[in-house]
Amino acid sequence: MSKILVFGAGGRAGRAAVDEAVRRGHEVTAAVRTPSKYAELGANVVAGDVTSTEAVARLAAEHDAVIAAVYDGGADPTDFFPRVGKALADGIGGTRLVWVGLASILADDNGTLLMDTPGYPQEYRSFYDAHQAAVDLLAGSPADWVSITPCGDFDHDNPERTGSYRFAPGDAASRISYADLAIALLDEIDTPRHHGALLGVRRA
Repeated sequence: MSKILVFGAGGRAGRAAVDEAVRRGHEVTAAVRTPSKYAELGANVVAGDVTSTEAVARLAAEHDAVIAAVYDGGADPTDFFPRVGKALADGIGGTRLVWVGLASILADDNGTLLMDTPGYPQEYRSFYDAHQAAVDLLAGSPADWVSITPCGDFDHDNPERTGSYRFAPGDAASRISYADLAIALLDEIDTPRHHGALLGVRRA
């Protein structure tokens, strides 16, 4: 059993990660902005500011691994995600970090980032670039991290847990459920295989 901290536990990916970690018998701490709103999470719920290096360092030191499944929550993503990346890079220490990434910054099977492929929506380009900035900060740090992201998007029409997934290049048409993504996240904690890598997962 490991002690696992989940930043962003109130979101769909974060909730799925909490559920999967609890399913595996881990001791889970859910870090959210407002703990009183998330008493039903089935974990130890605490207040945690993922943009604060001090908060990240304090909480990470008490855990074996950290999952960061965060989103901007209405904040300016060009400010929010780089601040998160810096706080994690500077505060995570030697604790294993599994970052829930963004498909847009994955390379497709030709080596082109999805956000640079023809027809990919560009109205959210600042959001994509902000995620890239956060990953760049992690990549430039000594942190033990890996990024796991859907190859394309989450499958809202088929949300069930199939129990499997596979790694693949970026593909805007591919889908995976939140529950199956969570399996990939926990696998990288239970049996770390990848370090400093951006990995896409899709339905098996």
